[in-house]
Amino acid sequence: MKKVTPKILLNKKKSQEKIVALTAYDASMAATLDVQGIDLILVGDSLGMVLLGYENTLPVTMEEMLHHTRAVSRGVKQALVVADMPFMSYQADVDDVDAVRNGGRFLKEAGAHAVKVEGGVEMAATIKKMTDVGIPVLGHIGLKPQHVLKEGTYQVQGKTPSQREQLIKDAKAVEASGAFGLVLEGMPAAAAKEVTEAVSIPTIGIGAGSDCDGQILVINDMLGMNGNKTAKFVKAYASLYSQIEQAVQTYKQEVVKGEFPDDKHSY
Repeated sequence: MKKVTPKILLNKKKSQEKIVALTAYDASMAATLDVQGIDLILVGDSLGMVLLGYENTLPVTMEEMLHHTRAVSRGVKQALVVADMPFMSYQADVDDVDAVRNGGRFLKEAGAHAVKVEGGVEMAATIKKMTDVGIPVLGHIGLKPQHVLKEGTYQVQGKTPSQREQLIKDAKAVEASGAFGLVLEGMPAAAAKEVTEAVSIPTIGIGAGSDCDGQILVINDMLGMNGNKTAKFVKAYASLYSQIEQAVQTYKQEVVKGEFPDDKHSY
C-alpha cells in the first residue's frame, strides 16, 4: 500500500473513491487503524473531551496536541496523519506568525503530515500563509467546535439559504487559500452535497450526510465506548463500553473471591 498523501486524496475525489478517516490519540490505536488501511488519521482536539476530561475542546494546549500527535505518528506507516491546531494557536496573531510557527511545529516536532484549522472566509489568509511555506492544511467549516462559547451550543449549520450560501463561500475561500481538503461538520446532507460539488478539493463529512467525498468519526464513538452518550450522526460499530464494564466486573469479582490469579496465571 502506498503512503497516503494529499494528492492521493485528491485523486480519490476525482475517481469517486470514498476517503475513510478516523481519529486516534495514541500509538497503539493509530497502528491498529493504519493496518486496516484507513486513509487519514486525525489527532483531534476532541482528545480534550475524550481523554482529558475537559468540558469542550477550548482548554486543549499546543503541548498536549504535540504530545498525542507524536504518539500517533510513531504508530503510523501508511495513513496521512493530520493534527488539529488547538484554540488560539493560530487565531491570535494578525500577522499569522503564530499560525505558521505552530503549524510548523506539528510537522517538525510531532511527525504530522498536515494540520487542520477551523474557519472559512475569515481564515483564508492565514491558511494561505501556512500553505505558502509548505504546511499542508485541511480546512474545517460548518459546525466549528472551537466556536462553542460564541454560538452557545453545538448548532447544525446550513439550514437556511443564506447559511448554505455562506458555506459555499467559505469552502471556496479555503480551497483558494491552498488547503488540500475540507472537513464538513454538522450540516444537512443537501448542504454538504452542494459544498462538495462546488469545490475541487475533497470533503470529509462528520454529521454531513453521505454525499461528501469521505467520512470521519471519533474512534471512541465509533467503537461504542461512551455508552449511549453520542450524537445523532454517530453509528457505533461495536459496544465496547458494555464489554469493558463486564470485563472489569468479572475481574473485580475474581480478585475479591481469590480466584485470580490461579495456578495458570502464576509463576
